[in-house]
Amino acid sequence: VDWCCLPRFDSDSCCGRLLDWDKGGHFCVRPVDDHPCRERHYLDETLILVSTFTTPDGEARLYDFFSMRKGGRDNPHRQLIRIIEGVRGTVQFQVHAEPRLDTGEIKPWIQAHETARGKTFTAVGSNTGLIFGGSDGLSITRAYCLDGRLTVRAGERRHLFMQFIHPEELDNGLPAPPEAAVLDRRLEDTTRWWRQWSDKVKVAAPLRRQVLRSAIVLKALDYAPTGAVIAAPTTSLPADPGAGRNWDYRYTWIRDATFTVDSLVALGCEAEADGLRRFIERSAAGSARQMQTLYGVDGRRRQPEFELAHLEGYRGAGPVRVGNQAARQLQLDIFGEVLELSWRWHRLGRSPEPAYWQFLTDLLNETVRRWQEPDHGIWEVRGRPRHFVHSKAMCWAALDRGVQMAADMGLDGPVDEWKQARDAVRAEVERRGVSSRTGAFVQAYDTDEADAALLMLPSIGFVEYDDPRMVATVKTIRDTLERGSLLLRYRDSDNLDGHDHPFLACSFWLAECLAHQGVAEDAAEVFRNACATANDLGLFSEQYDTDNGQMLGNFPQGLTHLSHISAAVAVYQAGRAGGPALSSALRAHSGRGGKRDAQTDRSR
Repeated sequence: VDWCCLPRFDSDSCCGRLLDWDKGGHFCVRPVDDHPCRERHYLDETLILVSTFTTPDGEARLYDFFSMRKGGRDNPHRQLIRIIEGVRGTVQFQVHAEPRLDTGEIKPWIQAHETARGKTFTAVGSNTGLIFGGSDGLSITRAYCLDGRLTVRAGERRHLFMQFIHPEELDNGLPAPPEAAVLDRRLEDTTRWWRQWSDKVKVAAPLRRQVLRSAIVLKALDYAPTGAVIAAPTTSLPADPGAGRNWDYRYTWIRDATFTVDSLVALGCEAEADGLRRFIERSAAGSARQMQTLYGVDGRRRQPEFELAHLEGYRGAGPVRVGNQAARQLQLDIFGEVLELSWRWHRLGRSPEPAYWQFLTDLLNETVRRWQEPDHGIWEVRGRPRHFVHSKAMCWAALDRGVQMAADMGLDGPVDEWKQARDAVRAEVERRGVSSRTGAFVQAYDTDEADAALLMLPSIGFVEYDDPRMVATVKTIRDTLERGSLLLRYRDSDNLDGHDHPFLACSFWLAECLAHQGVAEDAAEVFRNACATANDLGLFSEQYDTDNGQMLGNFPQGLTHLSHISAAVAVYQAGRAGGPALSSALRAHSGRGGKRDAQTDRSR
């Protein structure tokens, strides 16, 4: 375990070797044999990782999971459990726990405690406390570290756990560590919890296996106590190693979160949508003028960006950043994202309550007031604000959805003013946002630059997929932004060092667009190439280096996974309409991400 932040996504790491091999800390379980063969997969329909180790003397499995159960939102275990299970022969494991608190700054005070259930250890420092325990064999062998050896034979199990606790809670005494039988039950409870949630995903059988792993990833990015959905659980994994494009994604972007919930609603998971809606309303204090681009998982507004100079960064590619200054940017597209989510929620029979409609009215009036301003856009460029066409189109979408909801529900509001602004936005985009040379939509006014975000214009109804301007836009994007079968977001123009690499969500947007345009073979190829960037567990990163075959950016990336779901649905539907190549593209990826019976089928 090279990355773990407890008790929240945005907490300081207690295992952070991902960002500094020597200082970050980790929790390692591996066979003593120097060259074991390892295969891994997720237990089907769960987030339980199963690693199978084969050595000359035997075979064993390691189950890794965070304990889940019904009611855990209000009373979480906050416990990482690791269960070693013997399959055949004998396998000896080395255990090494080297926690480092406050993201590598603090070596904790580690103490041993004798209990009726064996020896347990606490690691305390700053505002973090950890409890380590399980099978006998661990001991404090070096300062600030735990070591041990465990032998497992066929049919046996050995148990380990790491649990978060607030240090002051230890003043009342060490809580009784769970017995082995309890940890086994938590494996069963967690398996049941994930499979019950996965049963909510209602899609056609041929498509289910394709999208379920991505849906589980999106659910795993949900912070249940508040309804927030984070962009990714990591910080500072470089988008271009050595160029300083290292950002902290452990927060809730309004845009990404609404995309995520939209995908989950489409799959039948509606509770997440309602939780996010309430989170947005609370965090913005019910005022559109106070709504910002991103929030902490608890709704906190201020996320100051700073660097941790004591960490070297992923493979030495610093800096390591905490916080994100994009929280203070103006990104007009989020107005459209919130209204689009409310509109789709309304069409499902969950119309906004009076208090929320007042918030949406405030948001619509703010859109009228600000749509003519330049902004930083969906890609959060750190240069001067510009008139991004995607942002303008999303302002149009906000006003259009507001007008439709008011008409459907007979709600009060300055609807005529919204209509006038909506029509003015469209007229300006059609006048200033289309290239006279290519006939394609452009990234921003007064430029001919391409932008992959424009591939989403048909999905919000701003233009039809087969509109000549959209056909020209797809062609221009492919001609200028394709790199090694994947798609860049835009040509470098963000005033940052280094280079942008293919952004995986954009390739899935392209596949979806091509599928709706009826270009079956191209859609299949684009989708297949994007799927091929997943790792052996079916997880996607943010970007991908096609030259070196390397994942880039924070991981796993929620935006990539939700875009994968939308593209898979479009490709599947196009395949049903007579595109056998699309069906084969789906099958090519559907085997990733887990097997239900770990004992009989251990393929990836």
